[in-house]
Amino acid sequence: MAINLPTQVTLGRLALAVLFIALLSWFNPMRLEEQRWLLQVCFWLFLVAAVSDVLDGLLARMMRSVTSLGRMLDPVVDKVMICGAFVLFASHHFWDGSRNLTDVRPWMVVVILTRELIVSVARSHSEGAGRAFGASWAGKLKMFVQSATVCVILGQLAWNVAGAEPIRTACVWLTVVVTALSALTYVRELRALVAAEEATRNQEDVTVVDSGATPGGSPGGPTS
Repeated sequence: MAINLPTQVTLGRLALAVLFIALLSWFNPMRLEEQRWLLQVCFWLFLVAAVSDVLDGLLARMMRSVTSLGRMLDPVVDKVMICGAFVLFASHHFWDGSRNLTDVRPWMVVVILTRELIVSVARSHSEGAGRAFGASWAGKLKMFVQSATVCVILGQLAWNVAGAEPIRTACVWLTVVVTALSALTYVRELRALVAAEEATRNQEDVTVVDSGATPGGSPGGPTS
């Protein structure tokens, strides 16, 4: 099966995401000064991957070549990049013995992961019912804020920008808020989908009951 250009870009982004997570997991907070170069490499890898996320979508629309493989891969790569980064940020990889260098707390990661699980359920339910499940404005805003926050965290640590620490903290909290609000929009959408399906089933049940009526108008009874 031939793989079109937008999907090739997505696969390249997946490779970058895996390399990014692998390198980031090697970071040792006790050797921060010696390993700032590693954070710089991770910063540029993540930035290139984030830009390619925009590129593959533009190419798919311009070339009119949106495929099922591309639709499935794109959110998977997003989750590898974002969830992987925040899980590592909240882990011992960024704990210097007295504090977390990124300001990311474990409960914040739980919020991010919970949102992704909700979206996965909504996507599975929607596409299982034969409905397309595209990214909403809330999802796009969430992805932008999360990506910007990862860049701010890595950039501040990689280049030792002391004055950017308050900005880093603000970005982390903004990410949590935007992610939570985005989750609520998908919960409402999922509830609407379920309600619509229940209404359709009820209508079908009524139709089945009505079709069981006899021509004389008495369902199931003898005619005179």
